[in-house]
Amino acid sequence: MSKNSLLFIGLAVAIIATIGSLFLSEVMYFIPCELCWFQRIMMYPLTLILGLAYLKRDYKQAYYVCILSILGGLIALLHYLIQMLPFESKTSCGIVPCTVDYLNWFGFITIPFLALIAFLIISITSFTVWKRVREHSCNELTHSLKKE
Repeated sequence: MSKNSLLFIGLAVAIIATIGSLFLSEVMYFIPCELCWFQRIMMYPLTLILGLAYLKRDYKQAYYVCILSILGGLIALLHYLIQMLPFESKTSCGIVPCTVDYLNWFGFITIPFLALIAFLIISITSFTVWKRVREHSCNELTHSLKKE
């Protein structure tokens, strides 16, 4: 799969996650908790960064995307654990407790779980692009050194 295709997949996931979070809060009137806001802070810029990187074919942005998506994924994982594990169930993080479960499909698919999956997909695609860019740079450097 090409670097551009991987960026497009990451961009599509970021757009879907951003629209989904806005739909849940603005249309369904689900009030986001504090951890939801931190996840949004990590996801929303990804849409812009990935969009510009895809349009400009700027694969070096994958490094920054990877950092934001890993941080967002860690926040989503913490939020999911707070929701699902009984010893964390008393944790509250603001006006709306982080344990509020607006959406629960099949007993384990919650909003933080969906965010975690989105961040994982974006992390994997951006890491793959970043790794390929590094390999390409190293190969070019090696090739230029052999010519000298």
